[in-house]
Amino acid sequence: MTQQLEELVEKLSQLSVLDMAKLKEQLEAKWGVKAAVATVAASAGAAEAAAPAAESTEFKVTLEGPVPDDKKIGIIKAVREVTGLGLKEAKELVEGAPKDLKASAPKAEAEEIQKKITAAGGKATLKGL
Repeated sequence: MTQQLEELVEKLSQLSVLDMAKLKEQLEAKWGVKAAVATVAASAGAAEAAAPAAESTEFKVTLEGPVPDDKKIGIIKAVREVTGLGLKEAKELVEGAPKDLKASAPKAEAEEIQKKITAAGGKATLKGL
């Protein structure tokens, strides 16, 4: 049975996208079901075509500590800019690092925040959600 499955996967892997769509339609008609795209892709050898892992689209941005004393003012300014916090709150956040700057942000925004903190002399890390 395993050899038959391997041969089937090999044959399906050689199909064009258009032929796969036609195959999906024919199987739906024959079996009387509605196939999901992921099911067709999986049966067509998606292991070869799929990306290794889905990339995160949302990121948590964390200010890493300890913050160097000579860079603290610049980092506080950058934190205020990206979070909208007041001076006192931003100072407390910087002094209490490591702290989250953003619990969830799109990739582009998270990278921009990281650039601003790095430019000010601090260190920010991104963690995919």
